[in-house]
Amino acid sequence: MLWAGRMRLGTFGILLMLVHASAACEFGPFPYRATGIVCRMTKPAALLLNQETAQVIQAAFRNAKFPNITGERSMRLLGKVAYELTNIQVNDLSIEQSEVELKENDAIHIAIKNVTAFFKGTLTYGYAGAWFLQLFHSVDFEIESSIDLQIYIKLMCQKDQVAADASDCYLTFHKLTLHLQGDKEPGWLKQLFTDFISFTLKLVLKSEVCNEINFLAQVLANFVHDLAANFVRDKDISVDISLASVPLIKANYLESHHKGLVLYKNYSDVFSDSVFSPSLLTESRMLYFWLSEHILNSLASAAFLDKRLVLTIRGQKLQALFEMEDTEAQRKAVQMIFQGTSYNDSVAKVWSLAHPQISLQPEGTVVKSLVAVEVSIFPLGEEPLMVLYMEKEITVTIQAAYVEKKLILHPLDSRIEFKVFKCTADPSGNDPSIRNFLQTMISVVGIPEVISRIEPALTSLMNSKGLNLFEIRNPEIITRKGYIIVQLDFSFPNHLLLDFLEKIL
Repeated sequence: MLWAGRMRLGTFGILLMLVHASAACEFGPFPYRATGIVCRMTKPAALLLNQETAQVIQAAFRNAKFPNITGERSMRLLGKVAYELTNIQVNDLSIEQSEVELKENDAIHIAIKNVTAFFKGTLTYGYAGAWFLQLFHSVDFEIESSIDLQIYIKLMCQKDQVAADASDCYLTFHKLTLHLQGDKEPGWLKQLFTDFISFTLKLVLKSEVCNEINFLAQVLANFVHDLAANFVRDKDISVDISLASVPLIKANYLESHHKGLVLYKNYSDVFSDSVFSPSLLTESRMLYFWLSEHILNSLASAAFLDKRLVLTIRGQKLQALFEMEDTEAQRKAVQMIFQGTSYNDSVAKVWSLAHPQISLQPEGTVVKSLVAVEVSIFPLGEEPLMVLYMEKEITVTIQAAYVEKKLILHPLDSRIEFKVFKCTADPSGNDPSIRNFLQTMISVVGIPEVISRIEPALTSLMNSKGLNLFEIRNPEIITRKGYIIVQLDFSFPNHLLLDFLEKIL
């Protein structure tokens, strides 16, 4: 894999130009109208991620395949002197300082200062004297260098996703010293070959290191895209994170706009009425995610079509629901419904009859759903019997938070309207005690019970995507009319980048 990756670098610049020319993205005159998801990374986050730049630069130096350097020169009395440097590789590398600056509407400027690099290899040289005397020698060499790097990374759209172009790369050499066979003292041979090869060596180092940095920048951009695409995918349900407009670079933040269309089998999602505006996001936090109400509605529809909105309750959970309070009315209602059958021989099934409707409001996320509840008992030696069936329209407002790496859903006010009610204990439906008991049970215990099942399921899903690997600080989930904003500060898990670099290199 390493050899294959290196072989690509020689033609990477040409290929990058061809790809950009052939895969340019086209956006309409109003790209924000098709924006379902926005990601904004502010300057503090860029500064934090810049701390990981040293690992990428070290990987670029170590992974660069330096070609053999050959040359010759005519010398008075000595005739022609030819040389070849082979097996060039990095022996040691250290970086003193790295700085990042966002150039508005231009590029991300990374200035890496005082890179101390030691290269080693073999020098083979020979010369033919004026009297046809030929001598050939091979010696080990070490090159000591001090380099500054200037990298300008441009963000663009390639195949509908964010691409990074780091081909604008410059190396400045403050020091380039050749040592032969470990000898640190200058001599005529060392001086001779230093003069011969220094210019060519600088060109080779610049070309190979900058090519490798450019290659890694593109690979890292693809890695981030794949990571994000995997995060919003679960089995047959996924979210299209194709770009809706060209990525933005401002003085204080980077921003990308994505379509956010939900993909599920034959389900077709269309969206072109976004309310997004850059003014909706601030610059006080490190990372922002803006999501349209349309996405949540589409995800709810896909979950419904995938038959995920089904819940089965039995045993102790069922008992906790129906025995929420120890009153005479409660005991009477339970006796009438279950006809003396134990909870272990009973089951309740709850499912959504239609696509839930989600509305984002300042007070929270409002979920409106038509839900069916069916309670069946299994009397000993008899056929199963459905003792309760009801359809009800439930509207509940939920506030969400992320605390200690867990999603917390807090239900606020709820409204319940019965549409269908059938109970074997009350065939006529004229006994208000059972219906009143059930309405209280659903609002006080039933809705919290369903939400308590959703919380760990969603937390487990997010953790399976690696969210728990990040140290997230003070996350806020803010709902507004038609959209939701997630804003947070974070620490980057160092091992993620190291593991990734090890895989590709």
